[in-house]
Amino acid sequence: MGRQTPTGSGDPPVARRARTRVADERVDEPLAPRARPSVPAGPPPQRFEIQLEHAFVDPDVRKIVKRLVRYGHEAYLVGGCVRDLLLGRQPKDFDLATSAEPEQVRSLFRNSRVIGRRFRLVHVLLHGRKQVEVATFRRIPRPEDEGDSGAPIRSDNEFGNAFEDAHRRDFTINALFYDIESDQILDWVGGMQDVQRRIVRTVGDPSVRFHEDPVRLLRAIKFAGRLDLGIEPDVYEAIVSCRETLRQAARPRVAEEILRLLRGGQARRSIYIAWETGVLDVLLPELSALLYEADSDGSAGARVWRQLDYIDRRHQAGDTLDDTVLWTLLLLESMKEACEGQRDRATAVGEFLDGLIDRLAITRRAADGMRRIVTGLPRLLVGKPGRLARSESYEMLLDVAEADRISEGRPTKVIEQLRRAYHAGPSERDGADE
Repeated sequence: MGRQTPTGSGDPPVARRARTRVADERVDEPLAPRARPSVPAGPPPQRFEIQLEHAFVDPDVRKIVKRLVRYGHEAYLVGGCVRDLLLGRQPKDFDLATSAEPEQVRSLFRNSRVIGRRFRLVHVLLHGRKQVEVATFRRIPRPEDEGDSGAPIRSDNEFGNAFEDAHRRDFTINALFYDIESDQILDWVGGMQDVQRRIVRTVGDPSVRFHEDPVRLLRAIKFAGRLDLGIEPDVYEAIVSCRETLRQAARPRVAEEILRLLRGGQARRSIYIAWETGVLDVLLPELSALLYEADSDGSAGARVWRQLDYIDRRHQAGDTLDDTVLWTLLLLESMKEACEGQRDRATAVGEFLDGLIDRLAITRRAADGMRRIVTGLPRLLVGKPGRLARSESYEMLLDVAEADRISEGRPTKVIEQLRRAYHAGPSERDGADE
C-alpha cells in the first residue's frame, strides 16, 4: 500500500498507466486566478504520507490537478482510484474532487463539458475517448433539504467542502482523498484503517445510507466480491434487513450493478454473497430458488455455480463476454426450467423474460439475444447449427453452449469444432452441418 505514516506498509506493484499528453495549448487561459468558493473548511483530516511513484498516476490527471491548484482551488484524487492504488491494483480511471464549481472548472479547460442534472460535474476530454471526471465537493444535506433522515437523495447540487464530501460518500474505502502535491492521503472517515483491515464499511449508519440509495447494497456486495474484502458485521446485517428497499431503486441502475457483479472476475463469489444475504431473493427469486437446491452435483443450482466459474475463468483469460452472454449464463438454468414440457421454446423463454424486463429493466437487445440463444442451444449442442452459424448472435451462442457443456461435466469437442469453423471462414462454417 506504499510507505506511509503513521501506520506503515510495504510498497505494492502498481502497473504504469498509459501516457497520453494533455494539449495545454488547447486549454483556455482565464484572465486571472479564481478564488476558492467561500465554504468553511470543516474539521481537519487525519493525514498519511504515502510514497507512491508519480508514474502510478496518469500524467494527464496530474496536470489537471496542478492546473486547478494553480488557480486557487483544492483538488484531489478521490474514490475508487485511491482505493485501488492502496490495494495494489491499477485504477481503470481517475476521478477528481475539487472546491471549484463546475463553471470554474469549465473556464479552466476548453476541452471539457458540464454534465448531469442531479449533480453537475465536468468531464475533461482528452485524446481519443479518454476523459477525466471532475466533481465539486458536495454538501451534507440539511434536515430542511430532504425531510426524514434516510430518505432517498433527490437533489445533489449543493456544494460544500472536502470534509462534507467525504461524509457524503458511500463506503469508507471510497472516501479517501489523495493530495498529489504533498503525497498525502486525507482521511476523515477511518478509511485507511478499513483498507488495512480489508473490510467494507459504510460512512455513517449503514441502514440510513442504504435507505438513501438502495443500490449501495449491491455496491457493497460488488466490492466485497471483486476485491476479496470482508463486510463489517453491522453493514452485513443492514444489507439483510434493507434488501427489500431494492424494489424502490431505479431499475436500470439495479440491472447495471448486477452486470458489474458478473464482470469483475469474481462472479461466483459476488453472486454467492447476494444469495447468502437474501438480496437475490428480492431481485432474482427464480435463480435463488435453484441455488437453495444445489445440494447435489447434478442439480440445476450446482450447474449455476459452474457457469459462474466459467465467467470468471474467461475474465481471468482476458476475454470480455458480451452482456447478453452474462445475463444468459446467470439465468440459463431458470430459462431451461421454463422450457421444460413446452414445444415452443421461444415463446416459453419470451414469457419468462417479460417478467424480468418489467422487474429489472433488462434491455430489449439483451432479452432478444437471450431468447435466440436459448432457442438455438439444442441444435448447437448436437453440432447442427444450420442458419444459426450466420446469425449475429452465433458467437455468443458458442460461449453459452461451451459453458453449458462444462457445467454438465460433458466434453466440449463439438463446440470447439464449431468455434474453429466459425473463425476459419464462411465456407467451413456453411459445411458445419454436413
